[in-house]
Amino acid sequence: MDKLYWLDQIKLQDRAKVGDKAFYLSKIIQRGYPVMPGFVVSAEIFAKFLENLNSSESLVADLPDSSLHLDVTNWRQLQQVASRLRQEILAATVTQEWVSTIFQATREWQTSCLILRPTLAVSTATPGMKNISGLLESVYCQCEPEAIALALKRTWSQIFRARSLLYWQNSGINLQQINLAVLVQPVENAIASGLLTANPSGWEIEATWGLGIAIALGEVQPDVYYIQPETGVVLEQQLGNKMLAYGVDDAASGVFSQPVPNSVLTPDHTCLITYQLPQAQQKQYSLQEEYLQKIIALGTQLVSELGKTFTIKWTIAGQTTSGKVYITQVSPSQSVIPHLHFIRGLGAAGGRVVATALVIINPQHQPEQLPKGVILVIPTITPDWLPLLQQVAGIITEQGGLTSHAAILARELGVAAVVNATSATTLIQNGERLLLDGDRGEVYRIKGDLKEEMNRGREENLLSSHHPNPKAPQPSVTSHLPMIATQLLVNLSQFTLIEQVQSLPVDGVGLLRSELMALNILNGQHPNSWILSGRQAELLELWSEHIMQFARAFAPRPVFYRSLDWRSQDLPSLSNSLQSSPQSMLGERGTFSYLRNPAVFELELKALASVQQAGYSNVNLLLPFVRTVEEFVFCRRKVEQAFLTEVTQFQLWMMAEVPSVLFLLPEYVKAGVAGISIGTNDLTQLLLGVDREQGQLAKVFNERHPAVMSAIAQLIQMAESAGIPCSICGQAPALYPEIIDKLVEWGITSISVEPEAVERTYQAIARAEQRIILAAARRKLD
Repeated sequence: MDKLYWLDQIKLQDRAKVGDKAFYLSKIIQRGYPVMPGFVVSAEIFAKFLENLNSSESLVADLPDSSLHLDVTNWRQLQQVASRLRQEILAATVTQEWVSTIFQATREWQTSCLILRPTLAVSTATPGMKNISGLLESVYCQCEPEAIALALKRTWSQIFRARSLLYWQNSGINLQQINLAVLVQPVENAIASGLLTANPSGWEIEATWGLGIAIALGEVQPDVYYIQPETGVVLEQQLGNKMLAYGVDDAASGVFSQPVPNSVLTPDHTCLITYQLPQAQQKQYSLQEEYLQKIIALGTQLVSELGKTFTIKWTIAGQTTSGKVYITQVSPSQSVIPHLHFIRGLGAAGGRVVATALVIINPQHQPEQLPKGVILVIPTITPDWLPLLQQVAGIITEQGGLTSHAAILARELGVAAVVNATSATTLIQNGERLLLDGDRGEVYRIKGDLKEEMNRGREENLLSSHHPNPKAPQPSVTSHLPMIATQLLVNLSQFTLIEQVQSLPVDGVGLLRSELMALNILNGQHPNSWILSGRQAELLELWSEHIMQFARAFAPRPVFYRSLDWRSQDLPSLSNSLQSSPQSMLGERGTFSYLRNPAVFELELKALASVQQAGYSNVNLLLPFVRTVEEFVFCRRKVEQAFLTEVTQFQLWMMAEVPSVLFLLPEYVKAGVAGISIGTNDLTQLLLGVDREQGQLAKVFNERHPAVMSAIAQLIQMAESAGIPCSICGQAPALYPEIIDKLVEWGITSISVEPEAVERTYQAIARAEQRIILAAARRKLD
C-alpha cells in the first residue's frame, strides 16, 4: 500500500482516488471545522485487490477490465451473479501489508470500534446517473486486523450487489468508471447524533440518543427542531419516539450510566450494542440547549462554505456533558444548483424525480389518460384515480396525510410523492420542470436547464437519493437472512407488481385490496352498473382472473383478499356510486354496505369460489370495517351459501379497525371469526377523532399515540386468549419501524407492509425477536 489519504491532507487532484464523500469532508476539516478524523483507503487499492483475484474460474477474474454485461431484467440471474461475485470477494485474502498499515494507523485513536464508509467517484459524467448515495452502506467493525480485513471486503463487495449492478447498467456506467474508496474513522460513544438539513426556507435538525445508526435504520422517530436560518431561532420542536439507542460495545465506557439489561450484541455490527432507553429518557429531548446552539452556530458558519442548501451529519462524542460536536458527513447537494424554488409538504413515498408538472385543479374532472412520466399536481386523489397513475413519475397533492389515499397508492406503485403541499396547484404552473423529493417532502421549481447546469462543472449530482429506482420495489438482495418466527406478509393490489414482489422474503399477501384491484377492470363503471346492464358474467370472469393471478403467484402461501371497502366520495368518477352523503367522513363503508346492497358482495364470493374451483385453496376472505356481530353473521352466511367453507383451508377473517371490536371480539370469535387483522389507519382516526385525509392534522394523527398502542396490545392479547391469529396491515409498522419491537413482544402473529418496506421490516422483526430471546436467556441464567 503506497499510502493512506488522511482527511486533513487530501488535495484537489486526489478526488478520484478518495471519492466524493471523503473529498467534501477534507475541504471542511482543512478549513478548521470539527470533523471526525479519518483516512481513506484509496480506489487504487480496490483495483489492485480485484487484479489479485486471478482464478480462471472466478467471475471477478476479468474485473476491473470487464463491464460485466448482464441481463438485469432477469432477476434470478442477476441475484445469482451478484451473490457469486460477493462471495468471491468475501472469500479472498486481503494483503497482510494493507491490513497491517490500516491497523497501525487506527492505533492512535485508541478506539475499539471503526466505521468504514464507502466513498465513490465516477470517472465519466453520465446523464442518467443519480441516486448513488443510497446504494452503498457503511460497515462497522472491531479495531482488530481480522475484523478490518473482513469489513474492507464487505464494503468493497457492495458495488456488486444486485441493486448496484442494476443501477450501473440502467445508468450506462461501466465498472471501469467506478472509483470506490473507503473512509475509515473511529466510532466513539455518543451522547446524541443526527442531521442538520439546511435550505433557504428553513433548517431542520434531527436528533436521537446515542449513535446516528438508529436514524439511518429507521428504528427511531428522531426529535425534530425547525430553525429560522437568518436568526438561528428555534421556531418549533417536536419530541420524537426514541425507544432504543446504539453505542460502542466497550465495557469501560462511561456513557452507559444507566443499566442496560436489554442490550444486545448485534450480528451485523459486531462492535455495537443496542440498548433500550429508560422511560424517563424516552420522554426527554436528546439535545441539551448548549448542544443545540452549537449545532446551529456550526450550520451558520457552514453557509459561507457550502451555500444555503446542504446536509451534514453530526455526533456529540464524549462520556460526559462536556462532549464535542463532530461532523461525520457533509452533502452540499443543492448549494451549487441555482434557480430553485422550494415548496414543503409531507414526504409520503420515497425517491427523487425530475419531470414536467401536470396541474389539475379539479380532481373530479378526470382525463381519459395522463401523459407518461409527468409529475401530477392535484388538490387530492381518490382511489378511482389509480388506473391513471400507472405511468406518472411523481405525485404532489395539496391535501392528505401519510395514510391518505394518495400516499398509499404512491407507495404501492413505487412513485415518489409529497402530500399536504399547501397551495401547490397555485404555486406550480402547468409544464414547469420540478424536482420532487419524496424522502424529505420537498419540491423544487427548476427554472434553468438541469443538464446544462450539470455540464457546466457542477460538483454535485442533484438527484442523489436513498432510492436507486423509485419507480419499483427493489428485490431483496440480503444474503443469509436470519430466520424469523413472526410471519411477514405484503400488501398488494396491482398484478403488475407480482413478478417484482415474488422475490421478496414474504410469507404471502396479508392484504389484497380489492377496491384498488377492481379499478383496473371496471372501466369507470360501478360494479352495480355492470350487474344492472346484464354484464355480470363478464365482470365475474374478469374479477376471478385477477384474484387467480395472485393466488397462482403466491401458492401455497396464503392470500388474504379484503372485500370491497368503498365510500361514495372515494369514487366520484364512477357512475352509480353508493348513495351516502358526500359530506360523510365514513359513508356506508364495509360490511354495512353489503346489507344495503348484497349483489356486489355476492359477486365477489362467486369470484372466490371460481378461484377455489380452479384448484387454488390459498385464498382467504378478510371482511372490512365490521361494526357489529350481526353484520359479521350476515356475511358468514353469505360465505357459506357460496360454498367457500367447503375447502378446509379457507379462513374467514375480519379487519379490527372499528373500536367496538375491543369490546366485542369474544362475540365475534363465537360467531366464527378465524382471525383478525388490525387496520391502524382507521383504528387511529376513529380512536383519536381525526380524519386521516387531512394533512394539516398530521401531528394529531399519531399511530403511536398511547391510546392506539394500548388498543393494539389489547387486540393482540385478546386474540391470543381466544386462540386465533392476529395480524396487522395498516401503515404504522412501515412508517414507524420502532413499534415492531412492541408488536413482536406482545405476540403479533404476522405483519403486512407495502413492498418497499419489506426488507427493513424483516430486519426489524429479526432484531426484535433476537432481543426477546436474549432477554429470556438472561432471565434463565439469573
